[in-house]
Amino acid sequence: MGHRIIRNILIDLVCTGLALTVFALFHHVLPRRQQSLGIVISNPYRTDDTDNGGSGRVLPEDAMLIASAGMSDAPALSAKGGGQSNGSRGNSIGSNGKGGSSLTEESGGAVPETEGTPICYKFAEKYAEAVAVTENSYSSPDISITVTEETLGRITYYLADIYLRDITCFRSALARNTYGSGFRDSIADMAMLNNALVAVNGDYYGNTNEGVVIRNGVIYRANPTDCDVCVLYYDGTMRVMPGTSFSVEDAIRDGAWQAWTFGPALLDTDGSVLTAFASSSRIISANPRTAIGYYEPGHYCLVVVDGRGESAGITLPALSRLFHDLGCAAAYNLDGGNSSVMVWQSEVINVPSGGGRESSDALLITEVNDHE
Repeated sequence: MGHRIIRNILIDLVCTGLALTVFALFHHVLPRRQQSLGIVISNPYRTDDTDNGGSGRVLPEDAMLIASAGMSDAPALSAKGGGQSNGSRGNSIGSNGKGGSSLTEESGGAVPETEGTPICYKFAEKYAEAVAVTENSYSSPDISITVTEETLGRITYYLADIYLRDITCFRSALARNTYGSGFRDSIADMAMLNNALVAVNGDYYGNTNEGVVIRNGVIYRANPTDCDVCVLYYDGTMRVMPGTSFSVEDAIRDGAWQAWTFGPALLDTDGSVLTAFASSSRIISANPRTAIGYYEPGHYCLVVVDGRGESAGITLPALSRLFHDLGCAAAYNLDGGNSSVMVWQSEVINVPSGGGRESSDALLITEVNDHE
């Protein structure tokens, strides 16, 4: 009798294990399309010519809904991200291994109107009349990029200094050109398929259902999150805010072009160094990193730091100091570790930890106009 009971218990355990394995495969491993909000944000800074970022601001009359393949009945929007409010949790440590926010709720709200010269007329001296390429630079009528390898003690990092006349040259790529979980490609493949001049890994949005996903002017997801959210707007401004401060209505009104959910913010709202982060010691400690920096509309940088090898990796406080010393007004931490990869002119130029890993998305700079 006792043996029969033990046998039945073992059979139940095996069946439960198989069921959990199948569930994990379907929900976390196998590629699976996800429902998308499918909101296309109009460019409120479009002009009569092809310039993006012109002096006239034309607010979109409405947000356009698009049908996603195999997806319908887009969920209703809320003012704080398309779901039930998660309260004021901006200083929590993210349960998904991402950095919690060190910003305050006051960091939210509408992006301020930009003043001065539109980005299509800025930095004229940086651009070339025709495409010019060297080993570590690229210039054209719309783009100027310089890529350098830098050292900081035992730390090696790669810096892409970027000027853009047209913000739509700053694009995102989705693995297999599909929004969902389980879809992954190498950063090199996504760069090649999108003719990217320089590319880095993104926020690995497909690894969670949390947070905001805006790619190339389309709002795919706007779920509650404890993490900081980074938004790049059509006028060239970039803003980092607590996830609890993100508003779909604001994103549509202000013309959001890209938005990522990972973090944390690497500089305070006034561009000062951050020395304390609401994150676990594992996240704060030295690791390979990928991050984006913002100087002013039209001027950005991408940084990839090698780690877990000859290069020691970098802590969040040291990364904050690095972006401050570069002169950035805002900076944002993206997915790191084995994900941290930079591709320059079709070649991986850093030394990714563990050989690198595939991701669900990439940030890239590419031409959107034909230049001879």
